[in-house]
Amino acid sequence: MSSPPIWRLAPGQRLVHRCHDGECVLFNDLTGDTHLLGQDVLDVLGALRDMPRTAAGLAQDAGAALDPEWCAELDELLADLAALDLIAPDLIAPGLIEPLPGTQPC
Repeated sequence: MSSPPIWRLAPGQRLVHRCHDGECVLFNDLTGDTHLLGQDVLDVLGALRDMPRTAAGLAQDAGAALDPEWCAELDELLADLAALDLIAPDLIAPGLIEPLPGTQPC
């Protein structure tokens, strides 16, 4: 049985962004890509910048630890953020986040 992944901001990622009316433009320092994200997604990235966490830890911090639907959406969001800049299986470019070494996403 594997433990849940512990997510962290990709090393070197600075979260350079600008926000207006709940929408944020985020520049990925590592790839040069720009992403349009909601303020809530930027908040998740900021929490991971502060300290690596599991999805359950992020949910608990947000006061939604007991809502299984919200937790499932958070798991999906974290996987999407990790895969944002993966171009092809043989060409690895860093996503915005990654699992800590020794932990793997489900």
